[in-house]
Amino acid sequence: MNKVSRRRLLASGAAAAAAAAGAGALPGLATRVLAADPIRVGAVLPFSGGLELFGNQAKLGLDLAMKEINDAGGILGRPLEILYEDNKTDPKTSVEKARTLIGRDGAVALTGPILSSSRDAMAATVNRSKVPLLYATNYEGGACSRYIFSFNTVPNQELAKLLPYMHETFGGSTYMFGADYVWPQQMFEAAKGIIGQQVGGEVAGVEFTPWGVKEFAPVIRRIADSGAKVLLFALPGGDGITFIKQAEAFGLFDKVTVAFLGFAETYLGAFGPGGGQNMWVTVPFVASGAQPGVTDFVARIRAQAGEEVPISHYVMTHYNAINALRDALQRKGEVGPEAVVDGLEGLTVSTPTGPVSIGSADHHVTLPMFLAKTEGSGLVTVEDLGRIAPEAGCS
Repeated sequence: MNKVSRRRLLASGAAAAAAAAGAGALPGLATRVLAADPIRVGAVLPFSGGLELFGNQAKLGLDLAMKEINDAGGILGRPLEILYEDNKTDPKTSVEKARTLIGRDGAVALTGPILSSSRDAMAATVNRSKVPLLYATNYEGGACSRYIFSFNTVPNQELAKLLPYMHETFGGSTYMFGADYVWPQQMFEAAKGIIGQQVGGEVAGVEFTPWGVKEFAPVIRRIADSGAKVLLFALPGGDGITFIKQAEAFGLFDKVTVAFLGFAETYLGAFGPGGGQNMWVTVPFVASGAQPGVTDFVARIRAQAGEEVPISHYVMTHYNAINALRDALQRKGEVGPEAVVDGLEGLTVSTPTGPVSIGSADHHVTLPMFLAKTEGSGLVTVEDLGRIAPEAGCS
């Protein structure tokens, strides 16, 4: 893991403030930022254990947000410091890291993790500690609390337009295959309702797999033999890469078109030259998009991380979460966990794809969405779906 030390992060904030002062912006601000205690945000993310593709994508967005905030003078005259902890793709470790960041480091908010099981494990800690979690991963909905905010999609935002398009375009029944944990399970339940009630289609089969499977030939044959025309796929990380490679070698995708939930552009490089083509997604960000905000955001990420780095929606949603924290604290005019919560409720944040609105009651976001497919080394937009409000699943 390319872990950034806390000393280096703090130094980067001070250097950024000095650079801002040197440019003549906000006279006297650099002295105040250098003298002030940092505002600390804890990032509990997988940098090992199988989902490091997603952890590294999240870090790109967090790093850029921190740099830009500190370049502009910090938040209320204080530098922002992001403290990274590797949860090793493990719920128990996620709780341990969250407790450390809150109790030892005084984080005013947390961001991450990726897995729903890790988020659920951390929920008791953030609720008891009254330190908000800014969750920026697409998920199954239902994580509703004063101290949890969701900055990515829930099922209706990801499925309600995707599944009808797949049925109308490719026809036939749908086979569902994913990892055996709460996100794929709940996504597939939502998908069954849409397919049966909204689309009028059929489900050819539903299967879940444990982590760490190396040989997917049996399930690939079952999908092929089912006669399904669409595969709704929810197997993240290295296991998903292994499945796609084996399914391509089998020739499955000559018969079946993939709707890939949780897709990130980082996958395409792992599939090998020409792999992973014509897979369909509904996402809140497409790096190849022509919107000025998107092209500018992509350029800033690549200036910081390199020209060849893939940029997925996980980069943008984590970037958005930190900018929302900045806006929330500036809105309240004070720093602290409760100020973050109060400032976020009902807030509208400017993002690379347009305004994102945070619900006052459910803490989920209405955000622009795009139907896209894999082509070459990235995604291309097929349709701008406009802003879609979340059905958060809060009771």
